Amino acid sequence: MASRVSPTEAIRAQIHELFEADDSGSLLGVVEQVARLSVRLTFQSVIEEIVCGELGRGRYERRPAGESGDLPPAYRNGWQKPRTLKTALGAVEVQRPKLRHAHSALCDQLFGKEVTRSNALETLVISCWVRGLSDRDVEAMLAEVFGEQAAVSRTTVSRICQRLREEFEAWQRRDLSGTRIGYLFLDGSFFKMHPGAKAEPVLVAWGIDTDGQPVFLGLAPGAAESADAWRALLDDLAGRGLSSPLLVISDGGSGLCAAIECAFPASLHQRCLVHVCRNVIAKVPVHAQGEVKRDYWAIFDGIEQEGHTAVAEARRRAARFTAKWKPLYPSAVACVEGNLDALVPYLLFPKEHHKRIRHSNLIERTFGETRRRVKVIGRLPGEQSCLSLVWAVLDRASRGWRGLTMTPKALRQLQDLRRELLAPPRHAETATENVPAAA
Repeated sequence: MASRVSPTEAIRAQIHELFEADDSGSLLGVVEQVARLSVRLTFQSVIEEIVCGELGRGRYERRPAGESGDLPPAYRNGWQKPRTLKTALGAVEVQRPKLRHAHSALCDQLFGKEVTRSNALETLVISCWVRGLSDRDVEAMLAEVFGEQAAVSRTTVSRICQRLREEFEAWQRRDLSGTRIGYLFLDGSFFKMHPGAKAEPVLVAWGIDTDGQPVFLGLAPGAAESADAWRALLDDLAGRGLSSPLLVISDGGSGLCAAIECAFPASLHQRCLVHVCRNVIAKVPVHAQGEVKRDYWAIFDGIEQEGHTAVAEARRRAARFTAKWKPLYPSAVACVEGNLDALVPYLLFPKEHHKRIRHSNLIERTFGETRRRVKVIGRLPGEQSCLSLVWAVLDRASRGWRGLTMTPKALRQLQDLRRELLAPPRHAETATENVPAAA
């Protein structure tokens, strides 16, 4: 091919040759080759556009009159040795032109000595690692799919995944003032993150906003699920602009409940029905557990009323549960009686939301994915690594979480609850204004 033909034109010629070749029996192979050449063409075109912008003219063109003083007297001087760039479509070869008397920092930044992988390939590596593949598995997978030239070593995989820490730190600092939460879910899961220490909790907050969309809000370590640890997380969320939710859903941990009461005193608090059910069943003999469990869920299932009427109906059903089982299993019944006020707030909310806001099962299932990922690693080298990994798994899982349907009726109901719970009472302000001043 003539020396005056640019690499871009040469790649286009290769693509045309592939389409013109009579090789209909391996059409898929031709398409794959064209895809790789198209990626290479894109990179090469970017390089040549950068050079044209740097020099102020195209190949074999003179600089327009009157512009000679604006740009340095630079010119091309052939091509450097081709460089291999690893991408999600395999390895592609790109060429960089030699420039004289020109500042080529931008070209070096895009395709310099330190750049050997595309962002898409690095994202693929991180995604595979988060989903449970070890460093060795990622290395083998890339070699098998893209060939040895596109493979990256285990050390490189580990280095790429360090990007998670930077992303996590930026996520921890983001502004939440534009996020308006209707439902806030709080839960924790235990991981071994410090040498020689027992498993410690990672505390997580996620919510459903006023548009019905799930939002992953916060994550923090704690030596225990204490009131101080939870309060630190909730204060951080509030400090970054998160307003009080309408309903907070959690288990019944005393530290967590105390932190919720301090951080969001005006919000309603819903205890997870599943956690209470487990506590009830744990106090019942095996032969009676099935029947007691059915009667427990009968307190809350199938309530057709709405609002305070629904709450009254649940209390009537709970009274029947108590009358039936208290003579036999008073400790089990005490779990229901002692927590009933915290088991019924969800009934004040739209009926179509009830089955999603009466427990914290979603975050617990996602924690299961995180624990499986930790088993692949074997051990976590430290707190920061643990938090980065837990965040990465939960962040990707949260993209698949289902939200809630916000009908006009549901929006009106939530708006009424917001005014009732969170808006300051105006009559108190008026009464203060009307108090006569002391003589």
